[in-house]
Amino acid sequence: MTLTGTKQPDMTRILGGLFVLAGLAALGTAWFAEHKLLLAPCELCLWERRPWRVLIAIGVLTLAVPRRYARYPVLAGLVCVAVSIGLAVLHAGVEHKFWPSPAPECRAPVFHGGSFKDWMASMPARPNKPCDSPDYLFGLPVSMTELGGLYAIGVFLLGSLGTVRLLRSRD
Repeated sequence: MTLTGTKQPDMTRILGGLFVLAGLAALGTAWFAEHKLLLAPCELCLWERRPWRVLIAIGVLTLAVPRRYARYPVLAGLVCVAVSIGLAVLHAGVEHKFWPSPAPECRAPVFHGGSFKDWMASMPARPNKPCDSPDYLFGLPVSMTELGGLYAIGVFLLGSLGTVRLLRSRD
């Protein structure tokens, strides 16, 4: 209870909601960029979506478990967001050509000999966008990858602050 007599919201519910909403916002933005702005994602872009999907599931789990066990999915959620930050740094490094992409789909297929039919059979079913070709939205000087990384850092900071409050309240 606070001095005003109102009960503070439960930090586990806040963090679970943060994880669900943050994941939905990240995936919704990616969907909008792909389907409405017609930006083709590269393989690393697709990799970057995976932690957000997992984060949504972790957020739902955080909301579903009893409060005394909620610290475990909350910590897993922070690890998940940290993975997202790492993937954004990896992808930004590829975009700035600091290192090559680890995804084999980002490189052109190599074909050695054979007929035209064999060459065509070795081509991917869907053309891939190179991972070192950044997309910029609305004339901003930072790529979508860098914006996603900044977003993940913000979610991580909010989640960390909430987690510290959650763990201190348990003592």
